[in-house]
Amino acid sequence: MTTAARPAPPRAGVCYDLGSATPNDIVAAAHRLCEVVFVADFDRPGAAAARTALHELAEVVDLTGLDPDARITRLKEADLSGLLTYSEYLLGETARLAEGLGLPGHPTALVPALVDKLVQRRILAEAGVQATRCTVIGEDPAEALAHTGLPAVIKPRIGAGSLHTTRVDTAEEFLATAAARPDGLEFVAEQLLVGDPTAAGEAWGDYVSVESVHTPNGSRQVCVTGKFPLAEPFRETGMLLPHTLGPDTEAAVLALEAAAVRALGIRHGLTHTEIKLTPEGPRIIEVNGRLGGYVPEILRRATGINLVRAALETALGTEPRIPPARHRGVTYQYFLAPPPVAGTLLDVEGLDELAALPGVRSVEAHAAPGRRVDWREGTQSHLGIVYGTAPDHEALRAVAASAATAFRPVLGPDA
Repeated sequence: MTTAARPAPPRAGVCYDLGSATPNDIVAAAHRLCEVVFVADFDRPGAAAARTALHELAEVVDLTGLDPDARITRLKEADLSGLLTYSEYLLGETARLAEGLGLPGHPTALVPALVDKLVQRRILAEAGVQATRCTVIGEDPAEALAHTGLPAVIKPRIGAGSLHTTRVDTAEEFLATAAARPDGLEFVAEQLLVGDPTAAGEAWGDYVSVESVHTPNGSRQVCVTGKFPLAEPFRETGMLLPHTLGPDTEAAVLALEAAAVRALGIRHGLTHTEIKLTPEGPRIIEVNGRLGGYVPEILRRATGINLVRAALETALGTEPRIPPARHRGVTYQYFLAPPPVAGTLLDVEGLDELAALPGVRSVEAHAAPGRRVDWREGTQSHLGIVYGTAPDHEALRAVAASAATAFRPVLGPDA
């Protein structure tokens, strides 16, 4: 008697760089779903830093040094059933490769609307979703100032994680910040969306994010993620589930996100949409065409929903099965943000105190003495994460206040 051979599992190519899922997360999420094939250009710093892990965990297709046509030829040999990325920086490359392979993905024509802040603002305005003054800072920054007005935000036209993002309240600040912007990056100025501190509650951030999945069967909003207040100027300090919004505000947030997704023409993959809560109602900060950073861990811990797996399923043409989110207590990540200065980290005091706080599950320290810390690196500048749960939002509020007091980084001048 012969036994029929099991069909080979589908092969999902993952274009890897710095992003919202680690190699371990991706391989674990693929269990009994597919075989992961990492696709890497090791000239990119995020891929280079993970090179050993990628090779240890899965097959790797190395595209380093290959021209665009040769990359597609190499990937055709890999016999992939789907292609995706968890990295903001590879959205364009992944779309181009998927299109060349005839695989589902974001159309290449859509990518500018996902990664270019000026293009996205124009599309949302033209569709009647939201008009936000936004312009490129050219050779004469005064022209951008005249267009945008004050207060304003100066940020890279293409970027992620609040890198080099600065609030300016006066003409002098605007012109000085514009003059000091790094070489090699194009910057935009846009009007500041002023938050309403009462929308989510006094202890919480005046913005949220919406996590959604998009397939040929339509779009599904998975959850609204609450936030801790931003550290100056725009650095995230953590997130929580469930959020603290009232029903009417939540409905308005979801309606705005759905309108933005339709206007941009997103029909595939995952999105992470950041929304400011203003006195005039919710307003789009930006729509990201990939899974949000740090979101997979908190959502999986809070609800069991695995968005890393959902992204793989979507790329393979499988409809993700996502149950309604149900919560017991409040699940959180609290980021250990350094003060808004640049310097060399000498020491971090208070980590043991953080670990002893009620409901804290673990403290992940990213801080090593001698590391250079610069607030302009945005979210990537944080020095660690506190993971935990609380019985309710009031209990979490007390834990967050204690954490802010306990965490004491010691910075010195640059070495």
